[in-house]
Amino acid sequence: MNFLKSHFTKIRWAVHMAAWLPLVVLLSDAVNNNLTFNPIQAATQRTGDTAIILLGLSLACSPLSTYAGWKDAIKLRRALGLYAFMYAAVHFYLFVGADFGFQLRFIVPEFLQKYYLWAGLPAFAILCALAATSFRWAMRRMGKNWKRLHRYIYLGAILVVLHLALVIKGDFFRLGGDVWKPFVAAIVIGGLLIVRIPRMRRALLALKHLGARPASRSASAPIEPE
Repeated sequence: MNFLKSHFTKIRWAVHMAAWLPLVVLLSDAVNNNLTFNPIQAATQRTGDTAIILLGLSLACSPLSTYAGWKDAIKLRRALGLYAFMYAAVHFYLFVGADFGFQLRFIVPEFLQKYYLWAGLPAFAILCALAATSFRWAMRRMGKNWKRLHRYIYLGAILVVLHLALVIKGDFFRLGGDVWKPFVAAIVIGGLLIVRIPRMRRALLALKHLGARPASRSASAPIEPE
């Protein structure tokens, strides 16, 4: 038991260190002028990509617990979700603050003209609400409403993928340009959402138990004499 606890502690530390690594690399590249000719755009893209990856990993924790039997994965979900919010917040700041200087006369026309903001801003608002209520005191005060609120992460994940798809310049029908990013994100996050559908969940669990049954029978069967 102590070995398992120690093993999970190492995994938890590895997750925290890996989550901070992209930000450390980004700051190092910024200090050393390694962020291309448009550093704000490069930093915005990097933080956005990292936020999506961490959001996907957070969504993967529940299926890992349910289907793979790794119950400790649930304990990593909140940390990964908060790190996803952190990178999304930096991503938002770089766009609104570093790029537009918090000046509404520039931000409002951009919002009206760029459709990707129509998906990105609601997604960030959802992440803000979930991050603010991700602590135990919020769970106690909100009761059943806490689960209802945190189900909006599914809508947020869909909006994030849509935001990425709209911001990428490319030809989706010919898979030209950088469309592989939203394409992969849609497959991964879409799959993580599909396995949460109750009917799909029951079917996958039934298949899991069906596959485990012969193995358990053979393990418990007496050894036949040669």
